[in-house]
Amino acid sequence: MSRRRPLTVLLLGALLSADFYFHLWPQVRRQLRPQGPPASCPCPPAGPPGLPPAGRAVTPPAPSKLRGLLAHPLYRGPVLGAAGPLLDARDALRYYRRKLARWNRRHRMYREELNLTSPEPPLQFRLEASWLQFHLGIDRNGLYPRAGPAVDALLRDMRRLSTISADYSQDEKALMGACDCSQIVKPSGVHLKLVLRFQDFGKAMFKPMRQLREEETPEDFFYFIDFQRHNAEIAAFHLDRILDFRRVPPTVGRLVNVTKEILEVTRNEILQSVFFVSPASNVCFFAKCPYMCKTEYAVCGQPHLLEGSLSAFLPSLNLAPRLSLPNPWIRSYTLDGKEEWEVNSLYCDTVKQIYPYNSSNRLLNIIDMAIFDFLIGNMDRHHYEMFTKFGDDGFLIHLDNARGFGRHSHDEFSILSPLSQCCLIKKKTLLHLQLLARPDYRLSDVMRESLLEDQLTPVLSEPHLLALDRRLQHVLRTVEGCVRIHGKRSVVAGEPLDEPTPAPQPPAS
Repeated sequence: MSRRRPLTVLLLGALLSADFYFHLWPQVRRQLRPQGPPASCPCPPAGPPGLPPAGRAVTPPAPSKLRGLLAHPLYRGPVLGAAGPLLDARDALRYYRRKLARWNRRHRMYREELNLTSPEPPLQFRLEASWLQFHLGIDRNGLYPRAGPAVDALLRDMRRLSTISADYSQDEKALMGACDCSQIVKPSGVHLKLVLRFQDFGKAMFKPMRQLREEETPEDFFYFIDFQRHNAEIAAFHLDRILDFRRVPPTVGRLVNVTKEILEVTRNEILQSVFFVSPASNVCFFAKCPYMCKTEYAVCGQPHLLEGSLSAFLPSLNLAPRLSLPNPWIRSYTLDGKEEWEVNSLYCDTVKQIYPYNSSNRLLNIIDMAIFDFLIGNMDRHHYEMFTKFGDDGFLIHLDNARGFGRHSHDEFSILSPLSQCCLIKKKTLLHLQLLARPDYRLSDVMRESLLEDQLTPVLSEPHLLALDRRLQHVLRTVEGCVRIHGKRSVVAGEPLDEPTPAPQPPAS
């Protein structure tokens, strides 16, 4: 026993020494260390939080061109004419309450048929719902006011709210099993779009991604078999708002889970039947139509998530009837045909003799639409719609813009034929175009900034943004050529604007 005692003492001493060296001594050193950085530290002492390091130059953030544009007098001045609302609020609320009650009844019956016993509360009607406020805010000046929270709230809701149902659109149902294949065959599956309903009872048109942003439409494609691009719908809404037209329904990008947000909420058995899993384990679906009922024309998630655009629905036709009228500058939808306007440079003289283009602002609104389509490169404006309540002078609704932004390297001047043949333009439109050609408000810059708000940014590739500036200059040169020939008084349709005309500036480089 006495022989083991020295060994025990030595072992305990070694343990105490190790504990002191590795645990106690580092703590003593930290307590004795002087505060502040050592003399050899090359870094300057830190200043108060939020301030830059001493001696370093700070680059102030670039001023927002978009915010500056929207603060310009052209965008803040009084709007012409009385802003008569589209809907009677009491009639609209009564109609939507009945519609919601009917939907709740049908949904309950559907669940009973499937023997679903889990409790699910009925949808509630909310006066503050963004889609309802959007509908009530439509007036004869546009689909939404220049300023107001309703549209921004609607964009947020379409981006984040859960879906409660999914179905084919009405024109998709009309094509169901009865496609006229004697007409031009459309192998690109251009009719693939769905109606999604959200948990607040709002609805939106969903168009899935079919073409990458970097891809251009092949030169050999006819405009009527071109792809429908989801990002073109998004960009068209932003451009329409920047031009102060306010004629494109609010549109937002979203990553949709095609399994949870479409397949699992749809009651349409045909839609359920076109879902499949690809060899790459991605969930896909396609449109049910004879010329598209093939898996190679499907769209697929990655493996479930799919990019798409969501465009807010306009008020029901029962509340706000709309006219759908052929565009006077409609194109030939055959492989070799031509319309009269394509071969007759005096075609506009004929249009001016026809009602309603001879006695209202309709022709000027057609020219506005042509300028908009030229900027986005859309050749597929065969019809236009307008609310019947607002009469012949009502604004045109710029629907279905998915065939825009297809070729940034090509400018299709025939789209501008209404402007170049009629040599007419609204003063308000011209002032906005001239403003957007100035370096302080360059169109590509404000578009780039505006599109950053979308979840799917970058919405447009850089060449498409730069093409907007180039095309804007073409529009202004066309107007200048008309003024040289006919004089400003004959070309610029004067409107009693209070806003000052922007001072002439050199074109943006």
